[in-house]
Amino acid sequence: MSGVKVEKIRQHYDAIAGIYDIHYDRPRGRCYHTHISTHVMDALPKGGRLLDIGCGTGLFVEKYVKKGGTAVGIDISRNMIKKARVRCPGSLFTLGTGDGLPFCNDSFDAVSSLLVFTYLKDPQAMLDEAYRVLKPGGSISICTLGKKLLTSGIPTIYQISEKIRVNHVVMKDFGERYYDENEMYRMFADAGFCDISVSWCSFAHIDMIDPLFSLAQRMEPFIERRIPQLAYNICVDARKPWD
Repeated sequence: MSGVKVEKIRQHYDAIAGIYDIHYDRPRGRCYHTHISTHVMDALPKGGRLLDIGCGTGLFVEKYVKKGGTAVGIDISRNMIKKARVRCPGSLFTLGTGDGLPFCNDSFDAVSSLLVFTYLKDPQAMLDEAYRVLKPGGSISICTLGKKLLTSGIPTIYQISEKIRVNHVVMKDFGERYYDENEMYRMFADAGFCDISVSWCSFAHIDMIDPLFSLAQRMEPFIERRIPQLAYNICVDARKPWD
């Protein structure tokens, strides 16, 4: 796979910022985002100060604030940041990337990141930075695509979708990278985190078109019990040790 195409990612999300929320406000998109955000939220302290890396239009920031916390978002796309500021006027949003966070040490109680990790050119640098800005005892929770049977064909699908000009908010060839459980444990441990937990989200919550989406939902119990190698998202929760 080619390297992560950072400028292409930036240009794409600048271009689709206006329709991004529409996509995730439809039933399929809402189901998918709610599923992954619930897992991430459950691993984070309630009422703390959160940094959301790759915040997009502020969908997760909004959820965290509604539960009583405060939040700061950072994203590579200027237009996504503009949308986030409208959605969450009481929160701070800034332009930037996870591998060079413009925040002081020990600034946050929690760090989150949803569906961004595969885009990172240097994921270890992002985890090192997350560790730096977290307060001792702070928590990090991410959800991203994992390396499984189902994701092995995604790069080819995205390349084809570009060639035939499929109009979809994420089906683009960005040179994404996927990681398995052992790789995730190692990267988080190398950054200094402890109490690391890795789990897989359900195959049935993939954001795809009907009738595949309805079929996947009906197959969910079977997929979880019998064919776990098809799992689509990988979730990792960890904590910064107390000094």
